[in-house]
Amino acid sequence: MAYIIVVNPNQIVGFSFGVEGIDKIWNAVYIASILAAVIGTLLYAFYAKLPFAQACGMGLNSFFFVSFVLPQVINGGSTIEGYQAGLVIILISGLIFLILSLTGAREALAKAMPECIKKSIPAGIGLFIAFLGFQNVGIIADNEYTLVQFVKINGAKWEDIAPAIIALLGFLIIVILTKLGVKGAVLISILATSVIYYLATWQLPDLEISFEAIGQSFKDFADIGITAVFTPSSWKNAFSPEFTGGIFSAIMLIITFCIVDMFDTVGTLYGAASEAGMLDENGDPVDIDKAMTCDSVATVAGAVCGTSTCTTFVECASGVAAGGRTGLTSLVTSICFAICLFLAPFASIIPAAATAPALIYVGVLMLKNFSKVDMSDLRSSVPAFLTLIMMPLTYSIANGIGIGCISYVLITLFTGKYKKKDIAVTIIALLFLCKFIFGTI
Repeated sequence: MAYIIVVNPNQIVGFSFGVEGIDKIWNAVYIASILAAVIGTLLYAFYAKLPFAQACGMGLNSFFFVSFVLPQVINGGSTIEGYQAGLVIILISGLIFLILSLTGAREALAKAMPECIKKSIPAGIGLFIAFLGFQNVGIIADNEYTLVQFVKINGAKWEDIAPAIIALLGFLIIVILTKLGVKGAVLISILATSVIYYLATWQLPDLEISFEAIGQSFKDFADIGITAVFTPSSWKNAFSPEFTGGIFSAIMLIITFCIVDMFDTVGTLYGAASEAGMLDENGDPVDIDKAMTCDSVATVAGAVCGTSTCTTFVECASGVAAGGRTGLTSLVTSICFAICLFLAPFASIIPAAATAPALIYVGVLMLKNFSKVDMSDLRSSVPAFLTLIMMPLTYSIANGIGIGCISYVLITLFTGKYKKKDIAVTIIALLFLCKFIFGTI
């Protein structure tokens, strides 16, 4: 899981380095990401006593960027205020998730969503973050006629295409090492690809590591990170047209973050618990309510610290496969994360060409859920497909979920298959329909 301490701040700022305020956000998110991981994982160690760990969710951090930071980059607004407004949205979604977990309503909501949508959401997020990885290093480039194209190698200067070529090499390193059963393949690839990048581009990383640099990370964290959700202006901006598109759009963002976090966590828990042989007689993970509570508390803690939604990591399965069965596994993981608090200057020299392969690879892993969709039934396959494809094509996880839900309700209604259990997804579909018609983003 160690790759997340570099990848998460890069995803939150979207590699928009050079834009005013981005460096401060990167520093704040770096510290906040580690603290959130420590808090969430310690909860698993001492409260749930399960061998699972938490950190900022891949996909959700990309969603955070395109929802709150990117609009300010494009419009020349305040990236810091956009980032802080986003933290309020994360905090509210985390509190709602916590209430749902404590009251048991989470299980009812999980059962209400169609299986095809549940399985396509993580797959769609995987496709979306893989697309972001391709874009970040120029593997996929702009084209005025076809909108996108593969990197143009013929006649290009090496320094222009080097990140794309090296990132593809880094991706192959991850795949090959994983196939060979090498542990820590993603982290090894990040380090190896960083070295290759600097050698291939004849550059030298800025190795001026000092206590001042470490201190600056903590200073930015204190100035704009952990103070954000306690600032009245952040709450005002969270529901303003300038930063989120208005009250209705803010509500839709809260619902989307909550839904995605919920089903992402459920899927991960079932997978990791199955690997550990920790399923009950009904095939459900043991102490699943405690696990969901840990997850929601970690999201709240992450928002307070200054980072995007925290969730249980699918990489937990590797620790379980190595023999982890108790909270001791989580305790050791949290200690390792805590040590990383003082490595911010080292992390900042990791180039995009080294982290993009991790995004692409995680995208591959997340796509596997789509294979479980019943493609023989159009009532399942069409909503699942639309959810999957609309996330990268519309550059929005929320849009993908919304279009998938709307299509499911319409197909179910007009084919005479509508039942009482479909009321919940109908409400979600109507909310998204209103957003598409009347929303400002």
